Amino acid sequence: MEPVPRIVAVLATAAVLTAGCRTTGPGGGAGPTISAPPAFSQSDTPLHPTPASAGDPYTPGDGNGGYHVEHYGLNLRITPGDNVRELDATAELTSVATGDLTSFDLDLTGLTVASVQVNGAPAAYTRQGQELTVTPATPLAKGVRFSTSVAYHGTPQAIHEPTLGTYGWIRTRDGIFTADQPSGAQTWFPCNDHPSDKASYDFTVTVPSGLQVVANGEPVTGLGGGVHSASPMARNSTITSHWRETEPMATYLATVDVGHFQIKTGRTPGGIPIIVAVDPTVAGVGLDDLYARTAEITDAWVKLFGPYPFDSTGAIYDNALVNFALETQTRPVFGDYPLDPTILAHELAHEWFGDSVSVTKWQDIWLNEGFATYFEWTWGERLGGKSVQQQYDERYGLVGDPRWQIEPGNPGKDKMFDGFAVYDRAAMTLQALRTRVGDSKFFAIVRAWAAERRGGNGTTPEFVATAERISGMQLGPLFQAWLYGTTRPTNW
Repeated sequence: MEPVPRIVAVLATAAVLTAGCRTTGPGGGAGPTISAPPAFSQSDTPLHPTPASAGDPYTPGDGNGGYHVEHYGLNLRITPGDNVRELDATAELTSVATGDLTSFDLDLTGLTVASVQVNGAPAAYTRQGQELTVTPATPLAKGVRFSTSVAYHGTPQAIHEPTLGTYGWIRTRDGIFTADQPSGAQTWFPCNDHPSDKASYDFTVTVPSGLQVVANGEPVTGLGGGVHSASPMARNSTITSHWRETEPMATYLATVDVGHFQIKTGRTPGGIPIIVAVDPTVAGVGLDDLYARTAEITDAWVKLFGPYPFDSTGAIYDNALVNFALETQTRPVFGDYPLDPTILAHELAHEWFGDSVSVTKWQDIWLNEGFATYFEWTWGERLGGKSVQQQYDERYGLVGDPRWQIEPGNPGKDKMFDGFAVYDRAAMTLQALRTRVGDSKFFAIVRAWAAERRGGNGTTPEFVATAERISGMQLGPLFQAWLYGTTRPTNW
């Protein structure tokens, strides 16, 4: 995620925070000595009673134990507008029990639940806060695959947090914009809302005729098409579109955007399918320019990082009044501001680092934002701007800045999107690594991390182990100083 439009915020005394991406105004030893706590695992938690949380202190209450979701089938009827019920929906979840279950929890904030079924039979359910507790008619044995159907409705509400900003279900002038990092998915569909549980998705979305839908993955019904419920000219007629994302995706990366869009499709010069969409009221974003730059950056990152991890690439510029971009899978979303190629490069780098390789716990968010910021700097250098080393030197020169006290590897919930620590210092950590191991080994580490963790999750200790294995060096002291030190590290 990236705050935008970008300015020289690094020289400011404080960083502006938003959900997910930074908002800016434009040698020796016996192995790693990382002091970070070990990654939690849902399977480590006793399943009697079923845990109502993934156990992540950065997003307390989010996620659930006892099962793994394999697939979300979301049937959404969206009617944007004032004083209307904007959402009537059914969520069909296919899951596997990771323990014996007499009940299990889903995350769902607000909205009204009309019914719940498990394996086609009515199930009892209760609501408390964001927890939807489901008790199936028949207990579920460990290892069994089961279906859960939740019918629900209401008007989703965006989440407003002082340190994270506004995110989730956001109204635009002509539709809906969804950007969910870290906990906004549960505002519009019941889910296991934590990046440690990834699934495939189908979005079947019905909207008033005249509006369009753009979502993750690829259109099953064809762009600009869909199934009309009545003549397109008839009052109250609707159109239904179907999008599918087959690769594992974290809940916060799901997006459904409704409005009026100009859409362009094709293939990058490297052969990757591409879909970009622009609301024509967004100033400073030309459809052809966005298409060309997205294609160029995607192909460049393939050469640097390895194979593109999904079936298509793209971008969505909508007229949402937000000051951030988010790396929603296959198709990052951007608010109502002009196109900045370095921010586009940042979000597209996330397709490898954050989307394909996701964090196991939010403490390790630097693995997302540090990589994306580093390659944002790389793209800026390609465009004739400051070199990556100059970006590093400029920030390293901030002697005595109190923000050095924030640990990128464990920034705390309130600082998990701090622009200096989690973005800039994390990117500097990678430049320190590159300086230490050399270019060849550095990019081999980058490619190995993307390839070996593709479609899954990773932690800081696992990244350190990868870096040490590829480089043949003991790197614990470097990562300890850069990720967990509370003073400016030695200049590596």
